[in-house]
Amino acid sequence: MDEAMMTEAERASKTNDPADPRVAAGRGKGVFTVHTLGCQMNVHDSERIAGVLEQAGYVAATDAQAADCDVDLIVLNTCAVRENAAERMYGTLGLWAERKRQRPNLQIAVGGCMAQLDRERIAKKAPWTAAVFGTKNIGSLPALLDQNRATGLPQTEVSDQLTVFPSQLPAARASKVSSWVSISVGCNNTCTFCIVPTTRGRERDRRPGDILAEVRKCVDEGAKEVTLLGQNVNSFGYAMGDRYAFSKLLRACGEIEGLERVRFTSPHPAAFTDDVIAAMAETPNVMHQLHMPLQSGSDRILRAMHRSYRTAKFLTILNKVREAMPDAQISTDIIVGFPGETEEDFEETMRVVEQARFSSAFTFEYSPRPGTPAASMEQVPKDVVQARFDRLLALQERITEEEMKKFEGRDVEVMITGTRGKKDAATKRVTGRERTGVLVHVGVPEGYPEPKVGDFVTATVTHAARHNLIADPDPKAGQTYAVRH
Repeated sequence: MDEAMMTEAERASKTNDPADPRVAAGRGKGVFTVHTLGCQMNVHDSERIAGVLEQAGYVAATDAQAADCDVDLIVLNTCAVRENAAERMYGTLGLWAERKRQRPNLQIAVGGCMAQLDRERIAKKAPWTAAVFGTKNIGSLPALLDQNRATGLPQTEVSDQLTVFPSQLPAARASKVSSWVSISVGCNNTCTFCIVPTTRGRERDRRPGDILAEVRKCVDEGAKEVTLLGQNVNSFGYAMGDRYAFSKLLRACGEIEGLERVRFTSPHPAAFTDDVIAAMAETPNVMHQLHMPLQSGSDRILRAMHRSYRTAKFLTILNKVREAMPDAQISTDIIVGFPGETEEDFEETMRVVEQARFSSAFTFEYSPRPGTPAASMEQVPKDVVQARFDRLLALQERITEEEMKKFEGRDVEVMITGTRGKKDAATKRVTGRERTGVLVHVGVPEGYPEPKVGDFVTATVTHAARHNLIADPDPKAGQTYAVRH
């Protein structure tokens, strides 16, 4: 669930329209902006942060206010997965110190996974912070800010125990047509490279009825797509003794009127069962998109990572998915240079990647996280890791390009997000994702209607770029362009 999977718009926090009555009425308790680092879970947490602040009387900044730093509160929602997480956090806070000097009344708050880990150091190293709050303390933020204003001292609240599901807090969603819905929090696995169990705690599932009620509420408010979130989303229900709970949840989402698309991330291979594959294949609004982390193609390294599956099982799952859904797009995460990785181990990863034919792979050089078992293991030399990373990246780039070429000449259905790519303003294209999750830039033929956010466009793909598709259809030549509201 890495941030590399998301577009800038999908990572964006909520901003206000200047015409919004709350903006016109004034600044409330303060104008705020939320800066998010990390995965989809963090992005959704930022929506909860924004919702809690709005309920307390704060007003989300407009795009112009955020750009000009015309704000009274900045919240940094942090990630702790990578080695440079602390550097990113303290570097950002250092830059914001100058803003604080220019605007003495500006409050700066730090939340998320690094706040959970570095709770004691942040206020000491960055004393200009007003509040530090953990992943389980989002609801406490307004009170912490009030206490900071009253005392002038940094306020900290970081709990290790979950007492309130974040989903019980109000949410100010950045997108009205595509919503994140958390179905569980925490993780019960013991991967030796991962800090998530420390920052998020043990796995806790929400009640299925509460999840479906939130999905229906999102649809009632205009959402046409939801993404179900969990650290190990497909182990949902195991704690309740129901190993079929996740597939039942997918099928129940299929019965919600007005819900066009359902996605989920990220599943764990060890808990990926045939009933989930059947639910994906048989539920029309569940998209044939799967992001399933491999991490390594070496069984020896998987054992050292404490990953409870082996490559044969992983590849068997992929084969079953593709038999049931030939159009499925499958992406993955891979760590290069895990402690003790030999050249033979790495070659096994290359072999599995070649065989798996991932649509994309988010590859990372191993980075030790303090507090994890792998951090104390013997590390692979950095130059060796870099060389292996480059080789794996080149292999996956070739495979991705070959897989993307298969879309050329095909009609795809794209849900328009309203997001423009870097060149779309000049090319007059609109942007969205097709059903299996691939990013598509769609050109509007002259004389044809331009789709709005949330509309669905069926268009012929005319060019496959390395990481996205271009659809510039010519209806006169028999190519497709059709808009569905």
